Amino acid sequence: MPYRNSFIIILSSLCLLSMPCFAASPPAVSDDTEQCLGCHEQVHPGIVSDWRQSVHATGSLRTDKAANAPAPRSVGCAECHTVRADKHTATFDHNGFSVHPDVSPADCATCHGPESSQFSENLMQHAYGNLMDNSVYRDLVAASAGAFEKTKTSRFATPAPDTLADTCLYCHGTKLVVAGTVTRDTSLGEMDFPVLTGWPNQGVGRINTDGSAGSCAACHTRHRFSIETARKPYTCKQCHEGPDVPAFKVYNASKHGNVIASDAKTDYTPVPWKAGADFAAPTCAACHISETAAPDGTAIAPRTHRVNDRLSYRLFGVPYATAHPKSPDLSIIRNGQGQPLTATLAGKPAEKFLIGAEEQARRNTNMQALCLACHSTSWVTGHFARLDASVRGTNAATLTATRIMETLWDKEAAQGFSANKNPFDEPAEFLWTRTFLFYANSTRFAAAMSGGGDYATFADGRFEMNQAIAELNEMVKATEKKDKRK
Repeated sequence: MPYRNSFIIILSSLCLLSMPCFAASPPAVSDDTEQCLGCHEQVHPGIVSDWRQSVHATGSLRTDKAANAPAPRSVGCAECHTVRADKHTATFDHNGFSVHPDVSPADCATCHGPESSQFSENLMQHAYGNLMDNSVYRDLVAASAGAFEKTKTSRFATPAPDTLADTCLYCHGTKLVVAGTVTRDTSLGEMDFPVLTGWPNQGVGRINTDGSAGSCAACHTRHRFSIETARKPYTCKQCHEGPDVPAFKVYNASKHGNVIASDAKTDYTPVPWKAGADFAAPTCAACHISETAAPDGTAIAPRTHRVNDRLSYRLFGVPYATAHPKSPDLSIIRNGQGQPLTATLAGKPAEKFLIGAEEQARRNTNMQALCLACHSTSWVTGHFARLDASVRGTNAATLTATRIMETLWDKEAAQGFSANKNPFDEPAEFLWTRTFLFYANSTRFAAAMSGGGDYATFADGRFEMNQAIAELNEMVKATEKKDKRK
């Protein structure tokens, strides 16, 4: 009898060890996707390999609640590239399927409704329009990426579409337009494909061929859509490195960046993401997007794709930091001078279009809840007081620079807003632009992200700001001397 009991125990142990063999199979792949894979596994093995490792393919859902639910059918090629085919102007016949190359947030909303809805209220989804539908920003784009034309009146021409796609619109997103079709000789014979202007692009505010804005792939890289990738700061680095938006550089130099870079134990995959258990220091996603909790599971912050839920300030812009805009569509804003900017050139905020003090406080509370998971109240209070001081200080310095620039415009040493000319394309104007676009921004980000050090001082910080203001002032003096000689 004892031997029989031992045998049963051993057999039971072996069964437990072999449980994965009897676990539920991965979700079934649809017949349509199977047909896609049959060809594309040979033509695009990298794409298919990434997809096979994705949650879409494996059905490895991550929340405890969903883990007990029946495994769904996998989400594959056909489920993403044929959905809402009638809405896309780029849809074409491909081996009997109506396929569109671009997948939009409106397509993703088929399964990810709340995320798509939140993202639509996010500045990033409106990034193309917020840049290209703003006359002031368009002038900045021309001065930044346009080719200099030496004519009677030297100027910077509007950048060519390909130049824009490689520069500003790489991050803001291009506008995808069908420009015809082309027949290609493929390994599977001749096939017709749409020709898209603005393609390829994965900019966060891309205008898709279904008319919707945004690209989920900007953060959730195709075709693996890895939560680990989305949570790592390198994903945000694609567009937030500066010097106009120096978030990644500042983060890298911060204590948070130092801990993440040196701590190999960070686990980027759990949902919720537990502070102190899964990570010892936050990444961009932890502060701005992810669902976070304490090690015991107590909620800290819900997941949100409306990133401004935790942002009280609009730290960067042309040219002052202000309270955050109410609407993600910044093209509707008009300041007291009628310009599409959040403040006048004298620094007066366009309050009608900005959140009020109560909403700012609510958003600060949301952000501070994350800070308080690892820091004391006095530490957090001191940090946010320092940020407020940085905003006031950099806005004051920007006002000083702007008043000097206005003097140069008044003396016709440059032609700007009042002359109905590009205010960013002359030597003094380039210098003025640097004061707020690079130096004020760097200083604010250093304060907001505990980057401090050089990014608040010498590396595009206060020293550079002071030098630029001094040089602008010397330009005024030179103009005054010239006037006296006349």
